[in-house]
Amino acid sequence: MSTCPSPVRRPVVNPTAGKIQPSHVQRQAVVYVRQSRLQQVERHQESTRLQYALVDRAIDLGWAPSQILVIDEDQGRSGATAEGRLGFQRLVAEVGLDHIGIVLSIEISRLARSSRDWYQLLEVCGLFATLIGDADGIYDPQNYNDRLLLGLKGTMSEAELHILKQRMLEGKRAKARRGELKSLLPMGYVWAPCGEVVKDPDEQARAVIDTVFTQFARCGTINGVLRYLVDHRLQLPYRVLSGAQTGQLHWRRPNRVTLTNLLHNPTSHSPCKSCVFMV
Repeated sequence: MSTCPSPVRRPVVNPTAGKIQPSHVQRQAVVYVRQSRLQQVERHQESTRLQYALVDRAIDLGWAPSQILVIDEDQGRSGATAEGRLGFQRLVAEVGLDHIGIVLSIEISRLARSSRDWYQLLEVCGLFATLIGDADGIYDPQNYNDRLLLGLKGTMSEAELHILKQRMLEGKRAKARRGELKSLLPMGYVWAPCGEVVKDPDEQARAVIDTVFTQFARCGTINGVLRYLVDHRLQLPYRVLSGAQTGQLHWRRPNRVTLTNLLHNPTSHSPCKSCVFMV
């Protein structure tokens, strides 16, 4: 009577085993926190909490709390480019100074959505033996298989940004075909309930906007208009776009950027009847 051989039990392999060395733990661990927009920071607080919770993961991996550096200067910054992201630039610099043993982020897209920026970080981490960790595991950029996987994740992250932009663009085009697309109006103009663009119903607001165009026609420069408004202590009308005070009229000090947006916006120069407020 033959007996079947007992199945061979293979040991469960810990994906992080052997990757974290004493040389890594002797250096700092970085937790990189980023949300693309300030609205996401305010409304999607669960994502922010999950990112800050990576501090506990670093402790579980062997780093002391005093060794953990949280970089969160890029809140409200897009990952499409490193320009203007001082936190990311600081991260790359710290890795290049051989201060960092591991970089932790909730996912690769938080670090970068540009292949150029991602591979720059990947090269520096590989050169200084710095690990990279996300929600799926720990990766060693000096290991070929890990580097290949990190490269694929970075490419997918960049492609995802392109797909999201295309979806948003198609959504706008669909609304435009239905005649339902509403763009952000310049100062002094509002959307009427019927869907038409009209001048602000506040008489003082309309008078200030008319003064801006009158002075621009007279002096021909934005600096001249700004100087006139400041000399006569005139403020510009601003309608709150979101929040509890949506639609309320506020007054703000004039500045060059606001005047430029107003004077360059084609809606401000539209001769159509719907842009004239009817009393």
